[in-house]
Amino acid sequence: MKKTKVVIDNEKLRISADITRALAHPLRLQILKFIDEKGETNVNKIYNTLRIEQSITSQHLKVLRLAGVVSASKEGKFVRYSINYELVERAERAVSNFCRAIM
Repeated sequence: MKKTKVVIDNEKLRISADITRALAHPLRLQILKFIDEKGETNVNKIYNTLRIEQSITSQHLKVLRLAGVVSASKEGKFVRYSINYELVERAERAVSNFCRAIM
């Protein structure tokens, strides 16, 4: 039996884990759906509409932002959030490809 050398790029693995973790939480998916529906929105609209605490909303947005799933831009006293669709689409393709490969 031929052995295959496995090479793991730790940085790519860390980034992939961050993105997957960010997308794997039900509340973060609700937040992403809301941002997608609005195109771009601020934290006040998110927590008021979804009826979740401001601090919890901010914590989840931080996870999404650090993973690169959402972008934040300052507009006056508000921070507006938008989805990084390119990254989300790449993540979706990667997961789909992985699932096809193991089945």
